[in-house]
Amino acid sequence: MEILSVHTNYKIRGGEDESRESEERLLEKMGHRVDRYEESNYRMNQMNPISAATRTIWSIEAYQTMEQRLNDRAYNLVHVQNFFPVISPSIYYAARAKSVPVVQTLRNYRLLCPNALFFRHGRVCEDCLGKTVPLPGVIHSCYRQSRLASGVVATMITAHRALQTWNEMVDVYIALTEFARKKFIEGGLPQNKIVVKPNFVFPDPGKAEEKEDFALFVGRLSVEKGVDTLIAAWQQVGQSMPLKIIGEGPLEDQVIEAAQNISSIQWLGRKPLPDVYELMGRARLLIFPSKWYETFGRVAVEAFAKGTPVIASNLGAIAEIVEHGRTGLHFSPGDSEDLARQVEWALSHPLELAEMGNEARSEFEAKYTAKQNYQRLMQIYERICSA
Repeated sequence: MEILSVHTNYKIRGGEDESRESEERLLEKMGHRVDRYEESNYRMNQMNPISAATRTIWSIEAYQTMEQRLNDRAYNLVHVQNFFPVISPSIYYAARAKSVPVVQTLRNYRLLCPNALFFRHGRVCEDCLGKTVPLPGVIHSCYRQSRLASGVVATMITAHRALQTWNEMVDVYIALTEFARKKFIEGGLPQNKIVVKPNFVFPDPGKAEEKEDFALFVGRLSVEKGVDTLIAAWQQVGQSMPLKIIGEGPLEDQVIEAAQNISSIQWLGRKPLPDVYELMGRARLLIFPSKWYETFGRVAVEAFAKGTPVIASNLGAIAEIVEHGRTGLHFSPGDSEDLARQVEWALSHPLELAEMGNEARSEFEAKYTAKQNYQRLMQIYERICSA
């Protein structure tokens, strides 16, 4: 097959970027041609506010670029990973004009929520879910803490609902978990167009056999990722279990301060993926304290691949991925005392924890390998190409 992959790269690289690159590499390895139409969010910094706002809602440039790419080569399909904000939904219309099917992977809740997270003021927020006009997101300045910027995103969502873009211009949506699929249906996306295909890890980093006595956090250092909960929990865990933190983000200063004041916390900054995998393999457990409705939980699955169990918030998709008592443990979202209790239980039950690591690896092999993912992706592609 010949596939045009569309993605706007984030300023801080995260799981969405890694997941789409893994998918592209896998397709190429299996003999498909994958061309890329990429943009960067940094381009928005070069635009005046009016141009940036207009482009977010409907980019003429992106439409023309897509039109030209589809004129230059006959693609079987266009697979959109992230159009926001530089590319915009205009590309769907360019593809439809050329009768090229469109797949959209739903890696966040941008089509329903101005900040894409269903998260506000440190808690889950569904005020915009199911609303034709996501006005609460504007009132509360949910995007970039700006009422004006939030208004632009809300206008994009509302305009394309009115145009029936989400219903008519996309042939199939890929949700990453059943939880996410249900949220998108609740938000008004067409149920018959949303299928589930999880992320995967490729190449397989392999199970690690030797464990060391430390816990690991990997991710964006932000409130929605539960970094504050993590630090508060380690004020209680103390020297019982060292904690290594990998990542960067807006709470970086808070993490640095915690590492200075709590001797069992070590901040490692950003690390290349091979180093992350090496530490994941050595870690006794991985902590996933997210406070928002994760659409997936790539870091957890990477830990599974290394045979490392996960202590995760009992919330959203991550609660679906981590099975309490089998591949890890759950704790109440935002509850640092409960997180500390789960860590202490794990420390006092080393045999059970080791078995959870074995089960985590088995779960990876059963659900999250490249082979299974490729088969599912081909089913999706063939469905729309034969329609």
